[in-house]
Amino acid sequence: MSKIIIAIDGYSSCGKSTTAKQVAAHLGYGYIDTGAMYRAVTLYFIQNHVSCTNPNEVSKALSEISIEFRLDENQKNNTYLNGLNVEEEIRKLYVANRVSEVSAVAEVRHAMVDQQRKMGKKRGFVMDGRDIGTVVFPDAELKVFMTADPLVRGQRRQIELMEKGDLLDLEEIMQNLKKRDLIDTTRTESPLKQAEDAEVIDTTYMTLDEQIDQVCILASYAIAETNRKP
Repeated sequence: MSKIIIAIDGYSSCGKSTTAKQVAAHLGYGYIDTGAMYRAVTLYFIQNHVSCTNPNEVSKALSEISIEFRLDENQKNNTYLNGLNVEEEIRKLYVANRVSEVSAVAEVRHAMVDQQRKMGKKRGFVMDGRDIGTVVFPDAELKVFMTADPLVRGQRRQIELMEKGDLLDLEEIMQNLKKRDLIDTTRTESPLKQAEDAEVIDTTYMTLDEQIDQVCILASYAIAETNRKP
């Protein structure tokens, strides 16, 4: 049976990553967290004082960055930057505050898109991000675009951070989301936008299980359709 690529795009804190991980597990597919890749690059830029406006610094930094995903003993996907587990660090707000700025740099996006295409070329993957269905894999058999009410997104993000021990004001989180949305949707290089053939899922009033179920149902249709083709 042929496997497909499932591209899940959308705004931050809509449930993309968690849904994508669970859908991949359900289907026995691989999972690539493209957002984590950009966060890892951002962390490296912050730690090494790389200026996004200096092409030489950006080029040099990208040549020194190695990103990979490894499963731990609990089958949790962890992001490794140059051999170090940075999964917890890249989820912190100081990284989130910079990730859209770093992601908007053309050379950064070209480097990450190239890696993502290499990772997914054998198909049988679920990828989530902001340009998977429009730029990275425009030929993906299933494209999903996730959205949600901004306030609900902020509340979800606040809960996520609280569970990790970070107590942040909701207004600060909302400002971060607003800033990221603006940069993501207006950048010149691979802006966040809905693919014309994407299935739109508004997660405002959906539970996580409902989100996962809906994407799995869409995936089953897409897989069946793919295997009907000669």
